[in-house]
Amino acid sequence: MSLYLGAGALTPLLVDYKERFAFAPEMLNVAFAVYAAGFLIAALVFGSLSDHIGRRPVLIGGLIVQLASNVLFLTATDVSAVIAGRIIQGIASGAATAAFTAVMVELSPEKHKRLGTVLGSVSLTGGLALGSLFTGLALDLTPAAKTVVFVTLIILTVAGLLVAIFSRETSQRIPGALRSLIPRVSVPAVARAEFLSAAPAVAAVWMLAGLSGGLAPNMVRSVFGIDSAFWGGFAGFVAPAVATVISLVFAKLAARQAMLIGIYAALLGAVAIIGGVFAGSLALMIVGQAISGIGFGACFSAALQILIPLVSTHQRAGIVAAVYIVAYGAFGLPIVVEGQLVTLIGEIPSVVCYTGLTVVLTLISLIAQMRLRQRA
Repeated sequence: MSLYLGAGALTPLLVDYKERFAFAPEMLNVAFAVYAAGFLIAALVFGSLSDHIGRRPVLIGGLIVQLASNVLFLTATDVSAVIAGRIIQGIASGAATAAFTAVMVELSPEKHKRLGTVLGSVSLTGGLALGSLFTGLALDLTPAAKTVVFVTLIILTVAGLLVAIFSRETSQRIPGALRSLIPRVSVPAVARAEFLSAAPAVAAVWMLAGLSGGLAPNMVRSVFGIDSAFWGGFAGFVAPAVATVISLVFAKLAARQAMLIGIYAALLGAVAIIGGVFAGSLALMIVGQAISGIGFGACFSAALQILIPLVSTHQRAGIVAAVYIVAYGAFGLPIVVEGQLVTLIGEIPSVVCYTGLTVVLTLISLIAQMRLRQRA
């Protein structure tokens, strides 16, 4: 979980880095977004590696890389070091996520294997939430917040590393490790209609997640005029925290029902966020983020639950990779574009354009889902 705590910890700290190193506003968005690029590349390349060489080596490697990123953040003196640290952090998380989820499944009781998948998912969102809240509190309580945060993360990462080193292996080694490094991305014809109907919703909820992690902490000061690192951290906390709870609550809900609930929640949450920005109400924006967290917690897992059973075993890695490309592409790229728009049209119009796009995407997905139900 230290992998995801570290990613969440950077949410409010990026605003602090921006002020400390005096880099341009659009670079704040770039520093956030490059995490998604590192994560996606590592997940596509190393996602299946643990099936061949074992879970422990991949987890150990990911934690060592994470340790390097923490040290880089602790000693950063300019924006280039922050961006490099974010890329390395994304690579660490992307490489280790599949192995970590597999371990959770393999250690779960035979009758509760689905619990392992859920735990793997909530570790991601829960870590992002707690990391953001912890850093926000630290920034308000101590001038040495950066040191407190990253020394804590280094200790947790070393502890996780020791656990991984001395734990038992949960999978058998099989040939094909080098071949597994070649990314496989495919959407078989049998799953194409479902994929196309789910993809806009997946993109929308990940864009809203990007807003919570990449835009909201800075908006607390720049849009709402509140000079509080805690509220910046809380703005990054609320959506992944709600998503964590929803992932647990919806674990046994039918995937199609969860998808529709998630789409409606994402739509309502986006509208509330736009309303909060126009009204100058941080409270309304946070309510919108909480509702969008329901959308994230419901939609993303539902999309995978709908798509994976449609394809044969050897096609599953390809379709999961396709979903990840949509998700992390939406998590990173629009944030960079929004950063460029800020310099052209201002922050509030650019945030409204960004969030308005999620409204369009959810409506497209809702219409597509309704058509699929009519055909069925």
